[in-house]
Amino acid sequence: MDSKKTRLNLPVGMEMSLRLETPPPRSYSPAPATSSPSKTTYSDRFIPCRSSSRLQNFALVEKPSPKEGGNEAYTRLLRAELFGPDAVPCSPSGQAASPMSPNKNIFRFKTDHSAPSSPFPTVGNEGGVLGEVLTPPKVPRKIPKTPHKVLDAPSLQDDFYLNLVDWSSQNMLVVGLGTCVYLWSASTSKVTKLCDLGPRDSVCGVQWTREGSYLAIGTSLGDVQIWDGTRCKRIRTMGGHQTRAGVLAWSSCILASGSRDKNILQHDLRVSSDFINKLAGHRSEVCGLKWSHDDRELASGGNDNQVCELCVPSFQSRFFLCTNHETDTRNGLHLCCESKLLIWNQHSQQPVHRLSEHTAAVKAIAWSPHQNGVLASGGGTADRCIRFWNTKNGSQLNSVDTGSQVCNLAWCKNVNELVSTHGYSQNQIMVWKYPSLGKVATLTGHTLRVLYLAVSPDGQTIVTGAGDETLRFWNIFPTSKTQATVRDTGVWSLGRTSIR
Repeated sequence: MDSKKTRLNLPVGMEMSLRLETPPPRSYSPAPATSSPSKTTYSDRFIPCRSSSRLQNFALVEKPSPKEGGNEAYTRLLRAELFGPDAVPCSPSGQAASPMSPNKNIFRFKTDHSAPSSPFPTVGNEGGVLGEVLTPPKVPRKIPKTPHKVLDAPSLQDDFYLNLVDWSSQNMLVVGLGTCVYLWSASTSKVTKLCDLGPRDSVCGVQWTREGSYLAIGTSLGDVQIWDGTRCKRIRTMGGHQTRAGVLAWSSCILASGSRDKNILQHDLRVSSDFINKLAGHRSEVCGLKWSHDDRELASGGNDNQVCELCVPSFQSRFFLCTNHETDTRNGLHLCCESKLLIWNQHSQQPVHRLSEHTAAVKAIAWSPHQNGVLASGGGTADRCIRFWNTKNGSQLNSVDTGSQVCNLAWCKNVNELVSTHGYSQNQIMVWKYPSLGKVATLTGHTLRVLYLAVSPDGQTIVTGAGDETLRFWNIFPTSKTQATVRDTGVWSLGRTSIR
């Protein structure tokens, strides 16, 4: 047989050790009983040729090691035995080059640097494995830490139970200062004196209708006055309360007023009587009042006190066992604060839900514009919590301890966030995400309790008032379309002027 036709592609030195023997033709013949079976050797081993493989991509061909040792010949022979004679690199002189040192990551695929690089940014690790495409991180919304406008408001009362600031849908701000009511146009910065109640009366609450045309004013004598804001003319005066009316709330056609006489009156301008309904459910002054957006429910907050026997002082002890109390100067007793948040519907004379988890006065109330039946309420100094309720079944959804007296709450209509203003002891303004209750920003600037809060018609700007007799304007909420921070315009240029 011709040796050229039967030559196999074998490494050097292995041709003599491997022989193929052709088995003899089989024929059936019975073997003797004493004879053993004959042994026939078969070989079908196949050794592939790797001379055309891309060994450089598997880190099998690398730069020669700078060290030269006595085992180079052995390493070269071992490589030739494993991968064939063509796998041994040769030097320019024709001799086999010094092989590299063994690679621990021998089967790790390496990046082919000869290929054109990708135009997209990638992240690679030490092995050269391509990572994921970089995605730009979401940039948090920047909220200015300082107000862009400050108005001096002389005689702005430092009273937790009053509500003296409101912003109409026609971009008109109303402020009650002592015995007078002033209008400030946010478009032109023009100040108009609406009325003066006289030396025997004072302003306790103000509230615009939803259309922004009419204004309700609650007085210290218990009257509720209705004014035409465009013509600066009083339309009528409605009585019914025995003492000051400090909180007002408009629905589409009904005005609710809360008073220190513990009652809530419902007024209808279409009838001649002073009020059409009286809601009696609180045992102390009503200081919080808000209609739901569909006018079906009314939430009221108060500071309802009950006498707690543990608070009655004895001659044997100088201390009170209850730390959450207020003093009744008439009887010398300490009243245990059991503040309640009441939910009324438009047809019932009794509250449908009595929520008593708050342990201080509930003034801050806000209905969610994003989810029907979700209400937020804030407690006073002894409570400091913002609680969220499902008014359909009266259950508490969540709560967060703010660390300070909660004076006001307002929900943003553009995004699912709300703002809270605080009194003792931080006097700060806080922005929260809902429902995660993550804190977005904390703003400071007022030196006394931030008792008053109103939101601009576009939902981007808030105005806060405090006992330091200032009104401060803050850009905190994004727009409904772009959700970007509102830029200052010429009207909102930074400066400090007076409301009167």
